[in-house]
Amino acid sequence: MTEAFVAPSRAAAPPSGTFVPATRFAVPGRIAVNGRQASEWQTATLTEIRRETPLASTFRFAAPAWAGHLPGQHLMLRLTADDGYTAQRHYSIASAPDDDGHIELTLDHVDGGEVSGWFHTTAEPGDEVEVRGPLSGFFAWPGDRPALLIGAGSGVVPLMSMVRHHRARGLDVPLRLVVSARAPEELIYARELGAETTRVFTRSAPLGVPVGRLGVAHLAPLLAEEPEGGWEAYVCGSNGFAEHASRLLVEAGQPVDRIRIERFG
Repeated sequence: MTEAFVAPSRAAAPPSGTFVPATRFAVPGRIAVNGRQASEWQTATLTEIRRETPLASTFRFAAPAWAGHLPGQHLMLRLTADDGYTAQRHYSIASAPDDDGHIELTLDHVDGGEVSGWFHTTAEPGDEVEVRGPLSGFFAWPGDRPALLIGAGSGVVPLMSMVRHHRARGLDVPLRLVVSARAPEELIYARELGAETTRVFTRSAPLGVPVGRLGVAHLAPLLAEEPEGGWEAYVCGSNGFAEHASRLLVEAGQPVDRIRIERFG
């Protein structure tokens, strides 16, 4: 089935202009999502593939009709085979909002995954897919409050959109990232991570770096920084990691109502 997906023509060049994300809230803590835009499918053309780790790659798309997104949001992607069969998946958006008609997704090669398998074994620049979104207003970060980001594995993807947005806009609001990976070679975006990042390795680590699971010792110093207004914590990862990290946050003093969780698996 993965071999059957249609791959062809290139889309037109994306329009110029910079998207300025809105910060209107539909209800406290939830950013309004444009229902019409989120429900309409549009064509996106694959323009670049970048290897991140042995099992993860970033796929960059030209999406001329994309209306923009907020860091942390996701989209729905649809592939259609020659016989009309379709497969749809939700994927977090990795790119910052100001990417001028482009969006990026970073996908793990999931064993037996029909969509991720197609991307990692068959897709090439020039292939077209359909996308709709952005979706979800709960996990979005508009850049207006201190953000403590905690992710594991591919859970770092929506958090990286936040980091990139913070850097691109030169925001003064505090932002910290804690990211967990099994080993350095499995750390997604390793080349981009900077001084804002605390790295946690659970199976192997560079010389002199301790190996172990995320613990209170990693989070307590960050929570102790006490930025004005307090931290808004964003946790993304597997079900097990999300439960573990959120419990650590509460134990370290983070208010429960200031923890946002995105989980998978």
